Amino acid sequence: MKPGFQLAKDIYWVGKIDNREVPFHRLLLSKGTTYNAYLLKTGKPTVVDTVDMAFGREFAEAVAELIDPLDIQYIIVNHTEPDHSGGLAALAAKATNATIVCTEIAVPEIQQMYKLQHRNFLVIRDGDQLDIGGKTLLFKETPYLHTEETMITYCVEDKILFPCDIFSTHVAVEHLFADEAGFDITEDFIGYYQAIIHPHRRYVRTLIEAVSDLDIEMIAPSHGFAIRHDIAKFIDLYASMSTETKDGKKVAIVYATLKNNTKKMANILKECFLENQIKVELWDVDKADETEILNSIASADAVFVGSSTKYADMTGKLEDLLQKMQKMNLEGKLAAAFGSYGWSGEAIEVVQDYLNGTNMKVQSTSGVIQSTGMTHVEFPVRIRFSPTEDEKVKKIKSAAEFVSDLLLSVI
Repeated sequence: MKPGFQLAKDIYWVGKIDNREVPFHRLLLSKGTTYNAYLLKTGKPTVVDTVDMAFGREFAEAVAELIDPLDIQYIIVNHTEPDHSGGLAALAAKATNATIVCTEIAVPEIQQMYKLQHRNFLVIRDGDQLDIGGKTLLFKETPYLHTEETMITYCVEDKILFPCDIFSTHVAVEHLFADEAGFDITEDFIGYYQAIIHPHRRYVRTLIEAVSDLDIEMIAPSHGFAIRHDIAKFIDLYASMSTETKDGKKVAIVYATLKNNTKKMANILKECFLENQIKVELWDVDKADETEILNSIASADAVFVGSSTKYADMTGKLEDLLQKMQKMNLEGKLAAAFGSYGWSGEAIEVVQDYLNGTNMKVQSTSGVIQSTGMTHVEFPVRIRFSPTEDEKVKKIKSAAEFVSDLLLSVI
């Protein structure tokens, strides 16, 4: 398959087949992968997504063989990760008249990544439409699938969905359409979901809602096969794999507080878990019976431990409790540290150190980034002074939602 392969009237594949064993997200893609990009040769010619940055020049040259780059009016960037936007710099250098179309969050990322500060951008918001001369593109925002700036593009007239990473497969395809693959792609489809999308399954609900009112006759993703048969089956697979379990999950939240700011954090965590139908037992370590707290921890699926900071240390009876926790068998439980501080916040790190001395799976910012690429979730959860501002509350809730997703996953 070569660039110029036609999917529908005036719509052409202009991607790159990568037959290597491709290192990707700390995986080795034994079947290679395909970087799919699409050229819509309409009255206002448009390119949807690009290819990996390693093939940027080759991509731009391939597009130039099909159309004069100066005629390109729009370049759609559904997702800024370099395996999708990596060919943008090379293409933009040739397509100097093109406006870059993306979400608001994507603009500064693209400007900085590809030094395109002086290019024209069209900022897309959920539900916006764009007339490209004979075809209409509809855009829907799908944040965190799998990064915050992600959107999907739908061609109204041809009923084709361009969902970028979503509904992809990591296969170096010989034939673009799944029904011409010569084998059932379901295993590869599920494997891709589990590796890339599942850590973000909370946001799959947004996706299912976004596509529920679309009449889709073809899914043309950014990796692997395009799907034109059994479309409902593949969408339903995403819905079923992202389903949550409600099997009696419980979180124990233990805290020591000076001016009630850490207590406020604990209550925000509690409310978020309750919203996710997870049982919560909340304990003030200086007021509750230690034996009851330890029994609660022993029976919990996840444990949050928080402290205010006083003279660079924890407060109250928390250290005694943490020392006893280190002697318990807490294998299989999730754990996280949190706390408020004023002048300094050493106590939160001390709690983290104690938790790391248990056999629980302790959450860390590093672990979140390595496993999901998300940068808006931070562990330990550190809040200066009172958790009243929206950004502070959002930080606390993001941590609780992340742990909720881990607890409720059916996979």
